[in-house]
Amino acid sequence: MTDATERVLLESLPGGLFIGGEWGPAADDRTFEVRDPATGRVLAEVADASPEDGIRALDAAVAAQDEWALTAPRRRSDILRRAFDLVQERKEELALLMTLEMGKPLAESRGEVVYGGEFLRWFSEEAVRIAGRYGGNPEGTGRIVVSQRPVGPSFFITPWNFPLAMATRKIAPALAAGCTVVIKPAGLTPLTTLLFTQILQDAGVPAGVVNVVTSSSSSSLAAPIIADPRLRKLSFTGSTEVGRKLIAQSAEGVLRVSMELGGNAPFVVFDDADLDTAVDGAMLAKFRNIGQACTAANRFIVHESVADEFADRLTRRVAQMRVGRGTDDDVQIGPLIDEDAVAKAAALVSDAVERGARLRTGGSAREGEGTFFEPTVVSDVAAGSDILREEIFGPVLAIATFADEDEAVRMANDTPYGLVSYVFTEDLARGHRMIDRIETGMMGLNAGVVSNAAAPFGGVKQSGVGREGGFEGIHEYLSTKYTLIPA
Repeated sequence: MTDATERVLLESLPGGLFIGGEWGPAADDRTFEVRDPATGRVLAEVADASPEDGIRALDAAVAAQDEWALTAPRRRSDILRRAFDLVQERKEELALLMTLEMGKPLAESRGEVVYGGEFLRWFSEEAVRIAGRYGGNPEGTGRIVVSQRPVGPSFFITPWNFPLAMATRKIAPALAAGCTVVIKPAGLTPLTTLLFTQILQDAGVPAGVVNVVTSSSSSSLAAPIIADPRLRKLSFTGSTEVGRKLIAQSAEGVLRVSMELGGNAPFVVFDDADLDTAVDGAMLAKFRNIGQACTAANRFIVHESVADEFADRLTRRVAQMRVGRGTDDDVQIGPLIDEDAVAKAAALVSDAVERGARLRTGGSAREGEGTFFEPTVVSDVAAGSDILREEIFGPVLAIATFADEDEAVRMANDTPYGLVSYVFTEDLARGHRMIDRIETGMMGLNAGVVSNAAAPFGGVKQSGVGREGGFEGIHEYLSTKYTLIPA
């Protein structure tokens, strides 16, 4: 990929806010810089929205709500389908932009375009299948009519690690249900959302239905929007710490909330597992998106009889991974998002080694420009190590061992989080037991990737509430209305 290609793409992007169908500057003309984590260079400057800009965006969403709710489901469906087609047409632009602002290898960015686009296609199909029911009441005195109505204006706060998919996963079901939207993308990676907004505009989304406010300060922008009584829905993807604060803020208005929060995913390998399959699954579950995913396997819990062989096979694979800028050919591991992420990975590895873990490969930040950390494997990790308790969010694979099934379940559930788990076993009965016993909202049984637009994505415990994707996803944006008609 040439510098000229990058420059043309970046120069074509709008840098302003998108409110009421119009691009424009922040009210006070403030901007902030977006940087390439692989080089540290400035990619673009975008508008830095004030709280007043946020309320202007909500004004536009509220003004458009009634008309959008009354828009025929088929028309909403057609618009989302056109957006899907346009995303596929502009796949290379979207992929390059994600790699530039977030750092992931181009191959993974292209994969995100496919994955993120599927939410547009899926919910274009769900828009025309919103159903209710009709029937007599048990007493025979009337008819029960149950219908579904749009929740109303919705506010989305998206994270930096999947710049396209996190936007499509929220916007698509909201639009399908008839809700208008204000979205605040992450300050580290807002450019993909701006390009996607252009695509929605080209697809025919009416003015005010989708509004975008970029900001360097999420909390100051979000607070007045959440406090506004006209807002009816809040959806957030990010840390549990921030999620708790947003839930507390939303309680005053009794908002509908969807929260996809932190994870601490266990990856359990039993002694009867197919180790080739388990190693392949581990590479996907750990190193996808440079380990910067809430679904990334965090704790590898491996039966003591196969732990050394599993670790040896993994280490050979990990030691061969190529680190570099995501636009370079054959790169598998790009930069972490910032210096704080590098420091966290280093601290977790250091703590594990100090407690007796064996460093098999990697373990250090890479010298030179960019925020790179070597892909790492540590084994024989002791109970109580920070790396088993904190979400790593980096390319570090930590292995601990267990002796029997009950211990594996105890270790897997020994966390306040419950987003996703991975289990590898050839014993079908054991697999079913793990589905019942491991406390997560999702599970990959002999699979290292679970995300799919047709499946409900979400967790239990402190990993959040609500579901995104699947048949369940659109119901997050619908309210149920019951009407009695006397006989």
